[in-house]
Amino acid sequence: MGNTLKMDKIAVLNRLFELGWSNRKINNTIGINRRTVSRYKFEWEKQKRSKADAKDHNDHNGKQVTAAKDLVQNAPLGGGNKCPPGKVVYFEVPTDPPGQASKSKVYIFDKQITKKLQQGQSARSIYQDLYLEEDYRGSYDSVKRYVHKLKGKHPKLYARIETAPGEEAQVDFGQGAPTLKNGRYLRPWLFSMTLSNSRKSHEQAVWSQDVETFIRCHEEAFNALGGVPQIIKIDNLKSGVLKAHLYEPELNPNYQSFSEHYGFVVLPCRVRTPEHKGKVESGIKYVQNNALKGKRFKTLDEQNAYLRHWNRTWATTRIHGTTKRQVGQMFAEEQPRLQSLPETSFSFFKVGTRKVSSGDSHIEVNGAYYPVPPKYMGRRVAVHYNSQWIKILYKGKTIQWLSTVAKGRFHPDKSCLPTNKALDRNTWQNQLLKRCTAMGTNVRSWADLAIVERGLPAYRSIQGVLSLSRKYSATLLTQACLLAVERNSYSYKLVRHYLEELSLQDQIQTRLPLKQESEIIRAPITYARLFEQEVRP
Repeated sequence: MGNTLKMDKIAVLNRLFELGWSNRKINNTIGINRRTVSRYKFEWEKQKRSKADAKDHNDHNGKQVTAAKDLVQNAPLGGGNKCPPGKVVYFEVPTDPPGQASKSKVYIFDKQITKKLQQGQSARSIYQDLYLEEDYRGSYDSVKRYVHKLKGKHPKLYARIETAPGEEAQVDFGQGAPTLKNGRYLRPWLFSMTLSNSRKSHEQAVWSQDVETFIRCHEEAFNALGGVPQIIKIDNLKSGVLKAHLYEPELNPNYQSFSEHYGFVVLPCRVRTPEHKGKVESGIKYVQNNALKGKRFKTLDEQNAYLRHWNRTWATTRIHGTTKRQVGQMFAEEQPRLQSLPETSFSFFKVGTRKVSSGDSHIEVNGAYYPVPPKYMGRRVAVHYNSQWIKILYKGKTIQWLSTVAKGRFHPDKSCLPTNKALDRNTWQNQLLKRCTAMGTNVRSWADLAIVERGLPAYRSIQGVLSLSRKYSATLLTQACLLAVERNSYSYKLVRHYLEELSLQDQIQTRLPLKQESEIIRAPITYARLFEQEVRP
């Protein structure tokens, strides 16, 4: 039983109702449960409507009585005399004729309601518009009843669309016959594809409506029909449409890729309009009432085998009620107009999202690592993948398509990464040795001997020696490496030390050139005279 409030709180609630407060606002302000508020609001509105109806009834009766008084007082009596003043004669005023109900309170808004109905608005939407635009304060039920009557007077007209052979097929799910599963009889889903021109159909019972089952049912239908129509009409189930929209629906990525692989266009119907694919709708009812009515099956395979036999025996040989022709004959004319089947079946894939690593610009999928162009580092990308390939997309655009690798491995194709970030160890070592060869024979000889002497760590020293070329000339680097080989020095520090010495000597020779004369050097003529003196006897 709901909470019972005291009179003072009920009075507060009624006052807040009059002020137009919402149930949520009342709950947040005075702490009364919204269900309790809703219950008391219903009673308040009921009393308000009762008072309004009583007032209208009294006003109406008062007007009738007043009119009757005037009529009687002014009415001629026998001989043309009027009723004497002060004397009132009461009599029953005629009301509506028997069997004729009074007009609805919303009758005065007939034009507005009719116009809104023609625009496709619902009864609820029309009620809201009347409340805001016309100050209507009657009940929603009155509007709903009036709308229902108008719809009965003005039934909606639908256009019958005829399609060319091979142009269109319609797809839908219904319920199949009870089938034994885990010891119980359950109803599976009944997939149906119907060609719109010939009404040739394919039926298949399945336990699931997931996207992979949905796609495999399409494939089996195409194989059974021997071709692919140009257009497939579907409803808005999640296996085909992720987000329903009249103008730009968002298709399931798997189903969209499947349609591109088989070469057909997907046309989702408008939401809650089964008449847009009426051929398959009526076809499913025909299967349920004709083939499966009262039937039970032990397995799905048994039910599907029965459906195939029934389709060949009865559905294909029948004279269709609309076309007035045999379905099989019309299909024989339509089948050559279908598109040919692709050579390979569709590769189903999974869909997910990944964040590109800000360190090495890779993503992880199923335990393996795949490179992504560095400009997407830190961003989330979509991935479509199966056991054979992985496709990486950003905002619907494919940015990488690679074959899969084993769990724990990095994909060898790193062409999307910068050259210096996409090398493995062997490639890096070979590139170092090639640079040594380009610097000169002495540098390459020192590198080879360093590898023999020190093994794998020598490559780091080689990388350091090559980096010295940014500061020292190639000539000095060659001389330093030659000196290091002569002294059996195969470390980066010693080569750098030799380079520094050679560079210093080179600078000294450049800054202090030899002179013929100086303050501390005698002139050559002086040495010549001294020599002559020593030679004389």
